[in-house]
Amino acid sequence: MPAKTMMAWSGGKDSACALWRLQQDERYEVAGLLTTLTEGFDRISMHGVRHELLAAQAEALDLPVYEVWVPQGASNATYEERMGAAVSQMLSDGVRAVAFGDLFLEDVRAYREKMLAPTGLEPLFPLWGAPTAALARRIIADGFRAVLACVDPRAVPAEFAGREYDEALLDEMPPETDPCAERGEFHTFVYDAPNFAAPIAITRGDAVEREGFVFADLLPA
Repeated sequence: MPAKTMMAWSGGKDSACALWRLQQDERYEVAGLLTTLTEGFDRISMHGVRHELLAAQAEALDLPVYEVWVPQGASNATYEERMGAAVSQMLSDGVRAVAFGDLFLEDVRAYREKMLAPTGLEPLFPLWGAPTAALARRIIADGFRAVLACVDPRAVPAEFAGREYDEALLDEMPPETDPCAERGEFHTFVYDAPNFAAPIAITRGDAVEREGFVFADLLPA
């Protein structure tokens, strides 16, 4: 029997690509998406994507979402408490593994492995070690369509917020920027993918600066 698996889901291209690859692995059965959202903003944490668009992704993938709500400016202890409650629910539902879209940051992977170790859940990293320059272009070639929902203007131009994640954008990236933004240079929202039932129609609202980051307000069309 394939192991029932949860996908840690940010709504961005890396988690979307990792999910797609995992769904082609007969050892695992993806049973849902695990997403952290911020109370008060009603948006995906860090990415700033509206809750409605997360729901649209889940519908396009025909997967339920395990929502983990955290307060604004939550401490690590609060985050771990809320995530622990979600893990308990997943275990009760028969989940045996959790997959992540991480690429190469050893400290991030070590943290995830440490947190899951007491639970018995198997951590999976379908994209781990992939050369990011090649992976970025492969993601585009495979039919993933995304826009930049959030950018760090210290790493990439602020006007990149709201732009399509495509070959033209990659060609314009500063040379020191990781093309998959593994260090948080930007975050994306995937509106179409090979495993989506249909594309998600979006419009681009105003770009706003908050806490040093520039967010493109993406809206359901």
